[in-house]
Amino acid sequence: MEKVALSILGLGSRTTSFYLSELNELYNKKHGNYSTCPLLLLNANFNTINSLLPKPSKALNKVTQNYLTTIGKLGAKHILVPNITLHETIDGLEGNIGILHPVLLTIDRLKENNWSKIVLFGSIYSMKSNYINTYLSSTGIEVVLPTETDMVFIDHVRKEAYAGTESKTLIKNYHLLIKKYSGNYPVVLACTELSILKPLSVENLVDMAQLQMEQAIKVISVKKTV
Repeated sequence: MEKVALSILGLGSRTTSFYLSELNELYNKKHGNYSTCPLLLLNANFNTINSLLPKPSKALNKVTQNYLTTIGKLGAKHILVPNITLHETIDGLEGNIGILHPVLLTIDRLKENNWSKIVLFGSIYSMKSNYINTYLSSTGIEVVLPTETDMVFIDHVRKEAYAGTESKTLIKNYHLLIKKYSGNYPVVLACTELSILKPLSVENLVDMAQLQMEQAIKVISVKKTV
């Protein structure tokens, strides 16, 4: 059996399905015919992890570490984790080599485009905590937050997307909010549920999940041609 270069830690059902679908589409666009993305999926019990999120803790560290250790034993060199918030915990663990890190990839993309100020969309926790803000500010990128009312709405969009109960009206208002904020500075999506419902025609939009998946296709395609 050919060794697989990419692994995914399966978490929420909808977000994991989203990653798998997008990866297959990206891989097929690159390699054609009936190509599907070769990967290993380790499906975690997300109920356990989700109950411990968002803040790092000894309990969350232990559970996450066990999954990363298992993935390491499977031999894949690159790891995708379809939950942006969980990377705060992963940063402090052993066995995090090979993580396709959404925040670091975002910094690279912002630097490529000479963007030094962004608006952050994510969960309430991600927007208000220091984790992403500290990463970006340490590289000279200023983070602007939506208004308190808009942050509450963005978090509501996240919850509806997670539950699969979003309405057309909710999606429309979400897209209008992105359009409003992206008129001044690039909007960075730091939540996979927000990525699922994102508009497809906004130029100043940086999607952390999309950057992860694009990088995954790059690294395994390089592996494929060696």
